[in-house]
Amino acid sequence: MALQPVYLVAAKNLDPFLQALRHAQAPEKVALKFVEDLGFKSTNDRLFIPLLKAMRFLDEGGKPTSRYHSFLDDTESKRVLADGIRDAYADLFRINKNAHTFTREQLTGKLKSLSEGKLSPAVLGNMAKTFLELVKLADFSSQPTTAPSDESAAEDAAEAPKVPPAKPSPPVPLPASPAGTPSLVYRIEIVLPAVRDQAVYDAIFRSIREHLL
Repeated sequence: MALQPVYLVAAKNLDPFLQALRHAQAPEKVALKFVEDLGFKSTNDRLFIPLLKAMRFLDEGGKPTSRYHSFLDDTESKRVLADGIRDAYADLFRINKNAHTFTREQLTGKLKSLSEGKLSPAVLGNMAKTFLELVKLADFSSQPTTAPSDESAAEDAAEAPKVPPAKPSPPVPLPASPAGTPSLVYRIEIVLPAVRDQAVYDAIFRSIREHLL
């Protein structure tokens, strides 16, 4: 799938916005009014909201996530921001785990390739500018708390309906064996959750193999 565009048109307010965000009380929902109340009233500043969602600081409804709350800790904010950048630009970090070290020229080339040539030079330029400004404010010295490829699987597992414990059906007697000893057959029904990630099914069948077979 082609790279999804995540960018700001003007990045000069990025650092002040993140500082204001860190020092403000977390709201129930981050909407346009909250951004304006922080002092960022330009139409360009509205793009902070989709950027925060891409970095998984907010859920799709705008509600702050645990990552958002971790970002409020001054001692953790730069590391948390690095994790958010890894998620927002996951395609870049899949091809190079040190994508934060790219030069502007390298970055623009990778973005153009990943977007399959479908993004305009202006959008590519804004994406590169936003990424580089974000990287300046983050600390990539630590390993990611949650890898981009693992987080969606964790969300699927968390959202998957609970699998009820398997209940064996009553034993069904079979005709007596030649030796006169009756045989019994047990039928076990297991309801599988509807999730996208194969790892969830693998875990279920592994548990069955360990505990029932």
